[in-house]
Amino acid sequence: MPFSPRRLLRRLRSMLPSAAPAAAAAGEEEEEGERRPWEPPFDASQPAPPISYPITTLAALASRAYLSEAGNFHLPFNRASSSPRAAPLPPRRRILACHDFRGGYRDDAAPQGGHDPGAYALWHWHLIDVFVYFSHYLVTLPPPCWVNAAHLHGVKAKVLGTFITEWEKGAEICEEMLATEASAQMYAERLTELAAYLGFDGWLINIEVKLDIQFIDNLKEFINHLTKTMHAAVPGSLVIWYDAITIKGALDWQNKLNEYNKPFFDLCDGLFSNYTWKAKYPQESAVVAGERKYDVYMGIDVYGRNTFGGGQWNTNVALDLLKKDDVSAAIFAPGWVYETKQPPNFRTAQNRWWGLVQESWGVLQSYPKQLPFYSDFDQGHGYQVSIEGVKVYGAPWDNISCQSFQPMLKYAGDRGLQTVINFEDEPYSGGNCVTVKGSLQQNEIFSEQLFNGGLSMEGESVYVFYSVKADERSGLGLSLDLSSGNNESSSILIADDTAAFTRKKQHRKYGSYVKADKAEPHTPVHQNWVVYKATIQPSAGFTLTGINIVCTMKTTSGTDPETDGDGSSEAGANRSLHYHASLGHVSIRNTEETEFPPARSWVTEGEYISWSNGSDESKLASLKISWELENKQQAPFMKYNVYVEKLTADSNAKAPRIFLGVASVQVFYVSDLEVPSEVTTLKFFIQPCGRDGSCQGLHECPKFHLVPVDSAM
Repeated sequence: MPFSPRRLLRRLRSMLPSAAPAAAAAGEEEEEGERRPWEPPFDASQPAPPISYPITTLAALASRAYLSEAGNFHLPFNRASSSPRAAPLPPRRRILACHDFRGGYRDDAAPQGGHDPGAYALWHWHLIDVFVYFSHYLVTLPPPCWVNAAHLHGVKAKVLGTFITEWEKGAEICEEMLATEASAQMYAERLTELAAYLGFDGWLINIEVKLDIQFIDNLKEFINHLTKTMHAAVPGSLVIWYDAITIKGALDWQNKLNEYNKPFFDLCDGLFSNYTWKAKYPQESAVVAGERKYDVYMGIDVYGRNTFGGGQWNTNVALDLLKKDDVSAAIFAPGWVYETKQPPNFRTAQNRWWGLVQESWGVLQSYPKQLPFYSDFDQGHGYQVSIEGVKVYGAPWDNISCQSFQPMLKYAGDRGLQTVINFEDEPYSGGNCVTVKGSLQQNEIFSEQLFNGGLSMEGESVYVFYSVKADERSGLGLSLDLSSGNNESSSILIADDTAAFTRKKQHRKYGSYVKADKAEPHTPVHQNWVVYKATIQPSAGFTLTGINIVCTMKTTSGTDPETDGDGSSEAGANRSLHYHASLGHVSIRNTEETEFPPARSWVTEGEYISWSNGSDESKLASLKISWELENKQQAPFMKYNVYVEKLTADSNAKAPRIFLGVASVQVFYVSDLEVPSEVTTLKFFIQPCGRDGSCQGLHECPKFHLVPVDSAM
């Protein structure tokens, strides 16, 4: 990108106060002298905790070394868990978010996650159409966690890597790559192979060097061939050109679409303009683009470096203008909020910043769109992990691949109540829950939208499961908004105590009520979570357009002494009472139970098994565990929980089951697992979890047994 730290120091010194470029760029720059994990003596063929990393040389790209299973131990861990759906971008203005964060490959570079609950993440996917993972390495491959989270949220199969050449070395790379038409095509095919195999959806191409005019025709062929091969290999994929080099070979940022970069735009799927555009440039670009005006993404640098509107907390100034001119936006480095430590804390600042984006452009994505639908609201980090009401892990962690569908909360108090993502209390599943807390009047019903849906209902039975943990007097339910093509609208309120809602004057807003019963099996008795189940049968032709959390005060016995039977007396209605309730998960499906294949249907394998000495007489075990269905069919599961039991010769001793982590693909690496000397067998459990959120019983799931090296002798 044109505003890397070094280029800022050189190119913008005359435009900004003398200290501004270095200060503004501080968040992007890598630490001085920092050695990244993939730099020598790194050997990709050797087993190690898996990492995501870029391709840094043209020779490595040409050799296909990254895609060699024999030469790259990390390869299977770096595949996305979900296949992108072939869907064109919507015919409207769009938002592209370009992730540029501390040089790339930080906490997100661990496919199996890490231990930082404060790691950077995005959870405002409903405001994004295209996500680009950017760094200044030659070939930036998106870590699979970003692909998994974006695809889940319907960022229309549009997660892009970056191919960038810059500085003198970049010019040398381009001259080699573009020496012939055949070489240009070959390198384009290498990029396509990477995207298709790893499961992401295209490329941002940033040629930020000056080239002799003799290379321009082959550069155009590189773009043309990359676009064609990507579209063939990954239907619905994108190739986007960055506004830097011109058709004359000059390195001259145009800040708009014009005759100097349109020949490149004509060969691919879009243009990402530079950030220093003027107020009239978006409209001028739209005129040049014609029917493709939505494929012009006007750049906005969130750091504010000479960008229109100033970026930062004024990023919405540029967005407002682009909305008026009806062209698309490319938001560069939204991680500014995190890197510059905006007050009062990252979570609050991020919600506020993306809230400004939503105020300007509105919601861009809607979900659910298909069944089953499941969310436990997991943001992909936390201080503990629970699975179906049972706490299995009690330490800090991060893994963006664990993100569940994110609610579209306002993150603000309303009428005395506040809806928050709660990391403090023990969750039902994942690392957090949704909590509503504050004060609520006796006769009041509070409602806030969780999801903005677009799910067609077929007139068949639909099963709704949800979990609640609440104070005795705090009632919590769900409401489903429905609409039809005839502009008819209706709503269904689901609650275990529907009477608590029907006694309130506001209840007339709901078209029907469905009582939820406790689901079987019940959550373990030592847990406070209660799982409810309701069956609804919406009329065919209706669409589920919204899922809302609904709260009211219950009466503990009979009627409230200060209200009449319908809770309507003025004295009782005006009383504000303490309210506190949490929602652990929501699951909407068209089957009551998920069928899992029996353990005998799986083939499990352990490879790269190694033993080393631990403390005292213990050993440390490392190995790669993989599993697949014996019929070789693709397993339709969202994720796999991995546990281990350390068994001893004492058959009366019950070994604790230890949670090791989550796999998004059918492979997991166990690193330096401590094995006491008395352990005779390691029993690993691989627990499949369906897209409806249900997990297979551990006694029925696939397993792998490993005998410690000393025990085998």
